[in-house]
Amino acid sequence: MAVAEDPEKQLAWEARQRPRAGIAAILAGLLTLGGEIWTQVIFSDAPRSLLVDGFLRALEPGAVGGAASGRVPFFEFYDDNALNLIGAAVMRGAGLLALAWAVTFLAAATRARRPAFAKPAVYIVLVGAILTAIGRVLGAAGVLPLISDFLDGPRTVDAARDLGSNSMLLMAEFLGRLVGPLALASGMVLVSLNAMRAGLLTRFLGILGIITGALIVIPIGPLPVVQSFWLFAIGALFLGYARGGVPPAWRTGQEEPWPSQQEMAEARRSQAQAKRGGRPAPEPQQENGAEPVTAGYAHPSSKKRKRKRRD
Repeated sequence: MAVAEDPEKQLAWEARQRPRAGIAAILAGLLTLGGEIWTQVIFSDAPRSLLVDGFLRALEPGAVGGAASGRVPFFEFYDDNALNLIGAAVMRGAGLLALAWAVTFLAAATRARRPAFAKPAVYIVLVGAILTAIGRVLGAAGVLPLISDFLDGPRTVDAARDLGSNSMLLMAEFLGRLVGPLALASGMVLVSLNAMRAGLLTRFLGILGIITGALIVIPIGPLPVVQSFWLFAIGALFLGYARGGVPPAWRTGQEEPWPSQQEMAEARRSQAQAKRGGRPAPEPQQENGAEPVTAGYAHPSSKKRKRKRRD
């Protein structure tokens, strides 16, 4: 079993940090879900330039670059809702930082019980969350002056194309959509897997954490419901309100692997055998169907025969 160098010191540190990590996890779930809902509510009324219109414009004679851009209505909408969009981006960024706090605490507790869990892996989620938050906030705020310049300019297709090729926006997209999420997802998978093996997370929460990491880079559905549910669940575990109690590894400071399927099946068989062995053996039935006679106890009918013989 993997044991921390100073288990008592480690457990004391975890006792101090666990409530904070629990609050951070629950806050991360609320901020993540709230930020996504806020963003979707804002964009639900956004105008969308149709692909068919762009295709028909491309078929018109003459140079297309000098024509009016079909994205002008969307840029006007973005400019009008700038504060709301920046607020939603900041909320999601704060949710990512809270998530990083909670998961990094879990990674540190896992590392104390599993030295095989590489030390750099403890900070992958933290790095990924910071890069993703920076990229998203920078993208939401940095595009505003560019859109303002576009709306004050000729509003042509070429101007819209130049806006999309801005180096700052490309950097924000690179950090917030590629590098950051990849690091965050890989860290979530590694931490969840090793925390489950160390016995700090139940099998359900460990597998759900792995799925959450995968959904960061392969989003399915409009809202990160699975991610928020997982954050609420580990927050409850950190605060001591987990269903079924806190896993033993949190109390012992040692690696407490969960039993395998074979070990669980053997335990169930042994329990069933113990229950059967604890019951009294069924009494043998007599051939004529009469009630069984227990050794050392005379049946009432035999007493009557004896009395008759004495008489």
